[in-house]
Formats: sequence, structure tokens, C-alpha cells
Amino acid sequence: MTLIDSHTHLDDPKFDADREAVVERALAAGVSHMLAVGTGHGPPDLETGIRLAERYPFIYATVGVHPHDASKATEETYRRLEELAGHPKVVAVGEIGLDYHYDFSPREVQREVFARQLEIARGRGLAVVIHTREAWEDTMELVADWGSAPPMILHCFTGDERQAREALDLGCYLAFGGVVTFPNAEAVRAAARITPDDRLLIETDCPYLAPVPHRGKRNEPAFVVEVARRIAAERGSTPGEIGAVTARNFARLCLPGAAGNG
Repeated sequence: MTLIDSHTHLDDPKFDADREAVVERALAAGVSHMLAVGTGHGPPDLETGIRLAERYPFIYATVGVHPHDASKATEETYRRLEELAGHPKVVAVGEIGLDYHYDFSPREVQREVFARQLEIARGRGLAVVIHTREAWEDTMELVADWGSAPPMILHCFTGDERQAREALDLGCYLAFGGVVTFPNAEAVRAAARITPDDRLLIETDCPYLAPVPHRGKRNEPAFVVEVARRIAAERGSTPGEIGAVTARNFARLCLPGAAGNG
């Protein structure tokens, strides 16, 4: 079984003591590639994902400003993002979007920074990894304005079937993580059941949101196998088939961009 973890935060300090062992466990579990999300702690450091991708041949990277850090963005930030988007291991812009739960940055600033980064992604021909929390309507409005180019991935999808259909109708890909295994997440599982094969991705969002049976522990890429197992059970499939489908989708979305930038 081959799996791709399409969203990791391997730069997180929670991995400082054993990062190499975490990576080795992922490979042993069948995880062939990982996407290192490069938002880190926000500007001016935009290279957290790139540093990991340069160290490991099977890790790719994103660059971007998380909505929490939107108020840190300057014109120099956008110039640097545009430059880093041309790095040969950068395959997406993200995670970017809107977070109205914490409102660490003003909402109007979040929307502006989101739109500016969508523009960079479109110019570079890169996919976009979207974070949305308690901001569904505004997120979908911006997605609709931009259409299906650049291709957009709704990371850690936790919506219901109605929201899934809305996003799918707008051309989005849905990435499911550990939440799909939680006992109270039937709405998320319903969304996973109706997502077409060619729009499905799996992820961990590690070190956050570890799946059952690891819930409450630090999450890591090896645990993406539990996500694949649960989605397979919901869809009447096998973990191997889910791994193959999601690997093809990741390659179609991200790896051609990497080749184009090389």
C-alpha cells in the first residue's frame, strides 16, 4: 500500500526530538511522499517547508501566509512568496484562507491576503491549499470568484455533505484527515462518502488531530494509514485503493507543477 500525506507540519517543535524517526516510521508505514506546509510562524520566515523538502527527496513543500499571520504580510512578503514559488520543490501555495474562529488577524486583512496569494498561485500555475474555519461563506465566495484555476484543495475538510457538494461544484478537492475517524464526525464521513474518486485526498495535519486509535497523542504521517482505512470502510473500498486514488490525485495536482518549476 502506497500513501501520500498531503498536509504535514513537520517543522513543528513537537518533532524536534525525533523528527528523523518520525519520517522513518512514515516510510515504513507505506507513506511514499509528504507535503510539508511552509507557513510556519508566519513572515518573515517563509521557507520552513522548503528546508524540509531540500533535506528529503520524498518531501515536497508549500509556501504561504496562514490567515492567523495575515496581518504580518507586507509587499516584501508577496515579493518573496513570488520568488519562492519558483523553487523546484514547491508544489502549492498554502495553507492560506480565512479563520474567523480566532480572528488573530482582522477579517478584511485575511481576505486581502488570501486573494493576493491566490493571484501568486495562478501566476505560477500552482495548486492552493485552503484553510477555512467558521468562515465558510466568505471562503466559498472567494473560491467562486477565482474559479477552478488555480486548483484548490480544502485541507482538513470538516464540513457536511451539503458543504462538500458546494465545494465540489466549484471544482475543489477535499482532503480528509483524522477527524473522519472521530466518533462524533458522521457528517464528515458522509462528505467523504460522496466525494468523487478524482477529488479525494488524505492527510494528517500532524502534529494535530491524530486519528483513532491515536487520538489525544501527537499526530504523525504514519497515522495517515488510519485515515485511509476509515475512508475505505465508508466507501466500500480498500485502504490500498484509497491510497492509489489519492496518490494519483496528488500527482495530478502537485507534481506536474514541480516538474514545471524545475
